[in-house]
Amino acid sequence: MAKGSSISKTAVWILMGLLILGLGGFGAVNLSGNLRSIGTVGDKSIPVDAYARQLQNEIRAIKQQTGESLPFARAQEIGLDRAVLQRLVRNRALDHETAQLGLSIGDEALREDILNIPAFQGVDGKFDRDAYRFALQQGGLSEGEFETSLREEAARTLLQRSVTAGVVMPATYADTLMTYIAQERSFTWSVLDDSNLTTPLADPTEEELRAFYDENQDAFMLPLTKKITYAWLSPDAMLDQVEVPEEELRRAYDDRAAEFQQPERRLVERLVFADQESADRAAAALEVDGTTFNALVEERGLELADIDLGDVGRLELDAAGEAVFAAEVGDIVGPLPSPLGPALFRVNGVLPAQNTTFEEARPALQAELATGRAVRAVEARAQELDDQLAGGVTLEQMAEETHMTLGTIDWTPESSEGIAAYTAFRDVAADVTAEDFPRIEQMEDGGVFALRLDERLEERPEPFEQARDDVLAAWTADQTVAQLTEQAKELVQTLGGTASFEEAGLDAIIEENQTRRAFIDGTPDGFMEAVFGMEPGAVTVLPGDGNVVIVRLDAIDEASENEESAALRARLSDQLSQTLSQDLYSVFADDVVRRAGPKVDQRALQAVHVNFP
Repeated sequence: MAKGSSISKTAVWILMGLLILGLGGFGAVNLSGNLRSIGTVGDKSIPVDAYARQLQNEIRAIKQQTGESLPFARAQEIGLDRAVLQRLVRNRALDHETAQLGLSIGDEALREDILNIPAFQGVDGKFDRDAYRFALQQGGLSEGEFETSLREEAARTLLQRSVTAGVVMPATYADTLMTYIAQERSFTWSVLDDSNLTTPLADPTEEELRAFYDENQDAFMLPLTKKITYAWLSPDAMLDQVEVPEEELRRAYDDRAAEFQQPERRLVERLVFADQESADRAAAALEVDGTTFNALVEERGLELADIDLGDVGRLELDAAGEAVFAAEVGDIVGPLPSPLGPALFRVNGVLPAQNTTFEEARPALQAELATGRAVRAVEARAQELDDQLAGGVTLEQMAEETHMTLGTIDWTPESSEGIAAYTAFRDVAADVTAEDFPRIEQMEDGGVFALRLDERLEERPEPFEQARDDVLAAWTADQTVAQLTEQAKELVQTLGGTASFEEAGLDAIIEENQTRRAFIDGTPDGFMEAVFGMEPGAVTVLPGDGNVVIVRLDAIDEASENEESAALRARLSDQLSQTLSQDLYSVFADDVVRRAGPKVDQRALQAVHVNFP
């Protein structure tokens, strides 16, 4: 037995998480009969309750993360049951291996870890045996089973440490990555565009444009398009049907009196002192010594943000309210009492009182309450409209007989105008098929809609006549780049070494100490990758969007050694070593599983699954 070993905090919390999440027992899934195991791994069985509990916990965890229920059928579709079984098989194989090796922890270490688990402690922070027994009973575990599971987890931790201890990735790997990340380049570059063409482009013929269109048809594709007819009822369409009683408007005004009748407020800073004597000295320094309020704040080791009260009302300042509200903007008053002690107050601004009469507030209240009533009116009609659709009424008929607006849209995944601005509409439009019947759907603003797919057009080439302007623009850009590239190739011969870009008639842009991750505005895609593939003194031409870039690599600057780079190198080394350790342990664990020869009883597994809702 290994002495002096203890269960890691991580292991304890993993086990306790599984236990506490499963409190109440495997209540949602009731198994009967003598089914105790779903299989064996070596000489270790895989308990039914362990598999069921862990699977239920995984389903519950996903539900908590997404806020949506996860039916068991869906859990199986995403492989959740297989992942849980795989984890259990691996752990039981490792338990078999540790038993073969004789790895375990001492009783005293086990006892200390149990005593330190917060779930088993009473209100006094000490171990509570009744709480211990109750928690295990609720989790469907006996004390012996729980303590055995802790021993097994501790033994697996010991085994993992013995396999991964001392695993260090060679320094060369981190050095190589550091070179890739931190090495720098200094270079000179310039842009040639259509203004640099020595010979203006001739206008293309229709045949040239059509040939270019045929050769580059992938650049002129129309996206998936759905021709959709919709009927839309928005709250705005119901406003003329809504009346807001006068008494409701006045009641809303009275209920929100604090919003419409706001007293005068001040923007105030408050500097509090420990005692009256200190406050008096500070006030005297302002009067006699010529110090400033800001200087007093700095002397206290504070910043103005620390003493800013924001906008406050007179009553919020208690006894200091009258004096502060009698002061002008910029005045410093005090010392005055405050809940924290004597203080100096500086007035930074005045927010005048706001007295909005009922008549002044009436238009806004009318619009707000009318909209609310219109939303409720739409909600009240939704079920009736849905029933009409289910009864065979068409969207066209519904628009004629109700306040719904009939419309059509050529919807694509990029559509975002009109009704397509609503997320609910886009979601339904994305999924609708020709077999779907229209039904009422809710919108974010309280409106409703129904839609019908009339035609689905897959991705296809845009007809030349419609795409002609785009074809002309693309042809022009292509020909410009081709001609500029030829011009640039002649310049390249004169720009090697330390030759001047200016002498070649180019506007030189000098970049120094740029890393591989740098973004250089105005350069084409892959620019920095190309720069890092060059040798010092080399010059190359890179095509852009309607322009070309000439770039010369001036120098390669090795990664500088400083505190920041040293810290980065250390982090890389640690991460690489940790990754290597994890990979080695995964290989070892896979071999352990293979040697242990797991056997899973599919009938027992199915018996567990049928009990899940």
